[in-house]
Amino acid sequence: MEDKKSSLEIISPNLPNELDRLTIFDKNIQSEDSFTMGIISNALVENQIAEHVSFEKIIFKNVTFHNVSLKYLDLVDVRFENCDLSNMDLRESVLHKVEMVNCKMVGTNMSESTLRNVQFDNCNGSYALFRFLNCKQVNFKNSSLCNADFYKAKFLKVGFNNTNLQQTGMSGAKLKGIDLSSCKLEGLGVTVDDLDGCIVSPEQVMSFSNLLGLIIKS
Repeated sequence: MEDKKSSLEIISPNLPNELDRLTIFDKNIQSEDSFTMGIISNALVENQIAEHVSFEKIIFKNVTFHNVSLKYLDLVDVRFENCDLSNMDLRESVLHKVEMVNCKMVGTNMSESTLRNVQFDNCNGSYALFRFLNCKQVNFKNSSLCNADFYKAKFLKVGFNNTNLQQTGMSGAKLKGIDLSSCKLEGLGVTVDDLDGCIVSPEQVMSFSNLLGLIIKS
């Protein structure tokens, strides 16, 4: 199946070939701190609370975040590789040209965040909170978003490719023009109005028979 990343024209992070290692989490991060040009790897980040922190041209690699709240986070040209962001509080953050690759995001709270040119590849975002998310040029690929919550999220040029959306809540998130045909949709929480113009496979229509008031005769 064609990868929708190219058709979405998502801009990848602009990162230098070589970056110096940063050890910024050896001390507590303060609100409004700003960090640029570096790689943070093989680290455990825990018990950090700050707001309006910014990262630009940063690679996070093999980093585990535990008991971390970074509300209003600003990320530009950032890549996360093999990181665990589970249960992080990232509400009202702004992500631009960001990649999440092989990351664990179980229960991560990104509600009311703004995403532009963001790619999630092979990530586990089960039970994550994406309520009121504002997305443009965003792709979820080969990922699990089961039981996640996209209540009233705004989607513009968003792709869901080979992604598990079982029991995912999307009430109030208009899906017109979005192709879900490669995804698992059993138990997807939507209304008939939300589905107007959504692209699904013939087999997936069965999943929405009750919602549509259909009685399927065998």
